[in-house]
Amino acid sequence: MFEATFESLRKYECPDWFRDAKFGIWSHWGPQSVPMFGDWYARQMYIQDTPTYIYHVRHYGHPSEFGYKDICKLWKAENFDPDELMSLYRKAGARYFVGQAMHHDHFFNYPSKLNRFNSMQVGPKKDICGMWKAAADKYGMPFGLTEHLGATFSWWRTNKHHDTYGKYKDVPYDGNDPEYRDFYLDNYEHVTEDQNTSHRPWYTTNKKFHDYWLKVMKEVIDLYKPDLLYSDGALPFGSMHEPDINIPGDDAYRVGLEAVAYLYNTSIEKYGENRAVYNQKDRREEVYSIGVLDIEKSQLPDVFPHPWQTDTCIGNWFYDVRSPYKKPGHIIEMLVDIISKNGSMLLNILQRPDGTIDYEARYILEELAKWFSICSDAVYGTRPWRVSGEGDTKVTIDGFKELKEAWNSSDYRFTAKGNKVYAFMMSAPENRVAVLKSFIGDNVKEVDLLGFGKLEFSQEFGILTAKLPQNLPTEYTNCLEITL
Repeated sequence: MFEATFESLRKYECPDWFRDAKFGIWSHWGPQSVPMFGDWYARQMYIQDTPTYIYHVRHYGHPSEFGYKDICKLWKAENFDPDELMSLYRKAGARYFVGQAMHHDHFFNYPSKLNRFNSMQVGPKKDICGMWKAAADKYGMPFGLTEHLGATFSWWRTNKHHDTYGKYKDVPYDGNDPEYRDFYLDNYEHVTEDQNTSHRPWYTTNKKFHDYWLKVMKEVIDLYKPDLLYSDGALPFGSMHEPDINIPGDDAYRVGLEAVAYLYNTSIEKYGENRAVYNQKDRREEVYSIGVLDIEKSQLPDVFPHPWQTDTCIGNWFYDVRSPYKKPGHIIEMLVDIISKNGSMLLNILQRPDGTIDYEARYILEELAKWFSICSDAVYGTRPWRVSGEGDTKVTIDGFKELKEAWNSSDYRFTAKGNKVYAFMMSAPENRVAVLKSFIGDNVKEVDLLGFGKLEFSQEFGILTAKLPQNLPTEYTNCLEITL
């Protein structure tokens, strides 16, 4: 059993199910999907002159009269069919599923005894997390949950604002209403006179809120015994933005460590061993080694010695009628680069407020399913090879920006399993001759093209060449299976 200390939790070992799965799908879904106007709606609607505020005023009314509590009541999830979606997700290649327990908006997607604004009492009148878990269990998918509550106390100070000009000048937004103080939180300590709209600090130092957060985490763990728990930020309540402030071991991490130990010990009680994964975003090894590092909407430059995860989305984080989606090929190329470096990808598939997905999202899933039907052997159960890849192109890493790489025929990414190395061709050569330089000293016995079969090959002066068919098995990233 684990103790709530860094020393104890650094003995953590990532379970094989996570290392083998490689690809998960995430439902980042809740009342903020109702306006279909993108991420952070609950925050931005209380900041005068932002596009979200303007949309809200024109569509629903002024936030002193129609606030976020009223948006929550509009969320019905009336066409939510988790079984049908989970079937699609598994066919699309996902081998674990993650739901959202709550976002920064302080609305819980499960029947909480700690917060009356939850999906059983307000809005859908459904246990969203429980329905997801039942569907994941049906399809043999490890089940995880994400919590974004840690940042809520300071993030949502905007609901205490008021307009600075116009008809409603100085009229308090509904976050000031004492009747809803339990929902909107008593966070006036973070409200400034100049109505500063910065989202720093990410985490509050309010001890009462820290203890509330821990009670909520234990409630979620007790209800669902998740195989994965993700915190949207550093290990609570330390800072990944100013890491020198919090030294691992100090009191800032007290409740975070207790929650992680509780997660792992609950898993041990259930399985006889720890099969749980905890994700957080502090990149210091002395912190991330208590679980699995998560990197939001980005990648790593090379093979990482520990398993890690990228969480990303096909478009915006919440459903947004304005936002374009990634193309299937872009998603596949990201996945391939990530798994070559010991990582996994968690991909958010956007849902409308009624619980359905649109035809564009369904198309992406169908294309992923086609690709996995050909290349799954090179994904599931693999481990990094001695190098992640070769070629001219390096992944561009720029904060939370995901840039489409201009791959060329020199670019390969590698995974390995047993005596086989899988070489993903990031851009198939037009002359249909694959040339690889990373097999010097290796005795290559056979080269196959997944989805096609054996290829003619030669190995001279360490350079491996293989003749490809004119028509390749997939229009996306094709893969060679090289037997050593």
